[in-house]
Amino acid sequence: MKIILYVMVIVLALFHQDFWNFDNNTLVFGFLPTGLAYHAAYTIFAVILWLLFIKFAWPNDNEDVIESAVGDA
Repeated sequence: MKIILYVMVIVLALFHQDFWNFDNNTLVFGFLPTGLAYHAAYTIFAVILWLLFIKFAWPNDNEDVIESAVGDA
């Protein structure tokens, strides 16, 4: 699962450069410029990706390491 998440980060980084929207003057929902709508959607996908990282790639033993370090001090 971690490999899939890392690939998704690379894909998200590649899609961050939205050079194809620079000359697009259409409005999304009648008021939102296309580039701004694209980055709003990009931000939502980035949040979802970070939530997936927290769920599936976050180490489970951090609390034990911190508690043992504090106990030794």
